[in-house]
Amino acid sequence: MYTVRLAHEIDFEGWRGAARALLMQGVAPENLAWRVGEAGKDLFDLPDFVPAPPQNQLSEQGQAKPVASKEFKVPRDFIALCSKAILHSDPARFALLYRLLWRLQHTPKLLQLAFDPDVAKAQALVKAVRRDLHKMKAFVRFREIEMQNGDAEFIAWFEPDHHIAQAAAPFFSARFTNMRWSILTPAICMHWDGQTLSYSAGASKADAPTEDAGEDLWRSYYRSIFNPARLKVSAMLAQMPKKYWRNLPEAPLIAGLIADSSQRMQSMISAQPTTPKRKIVKYVANKTSSVSDADMGKG
Repeated sequence: MYTVRLAHEIDFEGWRGAARALLMQGVAPENLAWRVGEAGKDLFDLPDFVPAPPQNQLSEQGQAKPVASKEFKVPRDFIALCSKAILHSDPARFALLYRLLWRLQHTPKLLQLAFDPDVAKAQALVKAVRRDLHKMKAFVRFREIEMQNGDAEFIAWFEPDHHIAQAAAPFFSARFTNMRWSILTPAICMHWDGQTLSYSAGASKADAPTEDAGEDLWRSYYRSIFNPARLKVSAMLAQMPKKYWRNLPEAPLIAGLIADSSQRMQSMISAQPTTPKRKIVKYVANKTSSVSDADMGKG
């Protein structure tokens, strides 16, 4: 039994290098425990896995040369699956992915078996990560603060379910290129100065601003575009779960808008229809002008 230690929670390269070495040395999945950093390191922990050096054999000239290592191939889809699944917060993800790799050597088309428990679990991890990425892109709300030099900086607070912050960073740097911004999360913070993306240790919600001058305007706009006739509460909650509401400036309006939706919709139905003004195009001396019905009665 061995312990395999990875540098951090999304150490995909570390996992891939260790998995390759373990596979080449024939270490079965049940003989491994995967850890991040120094977690679980004590007197009774399993010994750390150290890859064995390559064996050498003598050439005809008496000089040592490396023995050709055992070659193995994996589907390209497996690498893509691993790179996404490793962003999940499930501590068992490293063992699951190595178990899939081990089984792929005997079942090359394993990933096509959607009913297989390991394959189904890995696909569920990927689906959850993709959903979390989508929600982060949709529900991050920046608030403006003034820096000491008078420039504006935009700060946002977000609590992802998984380790997706660094995967989402390129999206925000591409979309808000001309803004100086920071996105704070409990695990890691991202900073963009207009040219360079950098990271720092995680923060708390208290480190983020709670309000800015533009939020009243945003709430007025949100209230004005709310259409009670198109409201579907179950669909709205599926796309915007309540756990995200606490970070949205428009959230205080939602419950009231839902409660008033029936009355507002009835008022819309009961209201007298309005007749739009009809525009009539009139040609005069090779020039085109537009007049309304009311104007036609003048003169």
